[in-house]
Amino acid sequence: MTDPEFMDRAELLLAAVEASCDRINDESDADLDNQRVGGMVTLAFPNGSQIVVNLQKPLHEVWLAAQSGGYHYRFADGQWRDTKGGAEFFAQLSSDASAQAGQALVFS
Repeated sequence: MTDPEFMDRAELLLAAVEASCDRINDESDADLDNQRVGGMVTLAFPNGSQIVVNLQKPLHEVWLAAQSGGYHYRFADGQWRDTKGGAEFFAQLSSDASAQAGQALVFS
């Protein structure tokens, strides 16, 4: 994958995370705060915990940091997949956000 291809796909991913936060806040009382600075989106939860999604441009990876741990994702076969366990990005984000929010949240 070229650098421009990575950036296009990664920007779409970050935009989807932001849009999911807006949708979740409209549909529930989750009260997520999301802030984007450059290639990083920070999700803040009412209990003070955070999830951070950031781009690692030189590696062509997206990193996710949550209470459960840190994950590295690469784009393959149309999806962002964890480099170790193969989990899909939005499935892991949904699981971690649900655990940290104390309620079911779905990111897509």
